[in-house]
Amino acid sequence: MTKQKQKNTDNVIASNAPQARKLTAEEISEIEHEMTLYPDKQAVGLEALKIVQKHQGWVSDESMLAIASYLDLSVSDLEGVATFFNLVYRKPVGKNVILFCDSVSCWIMGCDDIKKHISEALAIDYGETSKDSDFTLIPVPCLGDCDRAPVMMVGPDLHRNLTPEKINEIILQYRNK
Repeated sequence: MTKQKQKNTDNVIASNAPQARKLTAEEISEIEHEMTLYPDKQAVGLEALKIVQKHQGWVSDESMLAIASYLDLSVSDLEGVATFFNLVYRKPVGKNVILFCDSVSCWIMGCDDIKKHISEALAIDYGETSKDSDFTLIPVPCLGDCDRAPVMMVGPDLHRNLTPEKINEIILQYRNK
């Protein structure tokens, strides 16, 4: 390959790289507030990710670059934080995120059948979003309500003692919101 062709290829690759977006004034204000609560900028990384996700719905590559730049952190350090916490969404999610408990207690109480019912009702599996973008299903190791298993959360709402009938009601409830 000639030098000219190599140079053009390099430019194409570089131009496809994500560019940092601008953080909104509201995001910056909330991040600045968090900076008053922590000893250094690195400690604010998770909170900044959560703030951007609250406003954007998820944390895009462009948002990741903007946060890293604003906090003067490396993108890889921030990505390490984001990938460690499964509630930082690195791809778009549905309007309603279902956190489905698959702990031993929920498993003993039949969560596999409940998960199968959810998957069939919404035509999704773990990590997927329904075609109407209403729901995303994510497994979690425990929601801390073992005596009322099986359980799941939809947004901030905890749903207990799940049955297929309750699942149908919950889906209708959130579709109508």
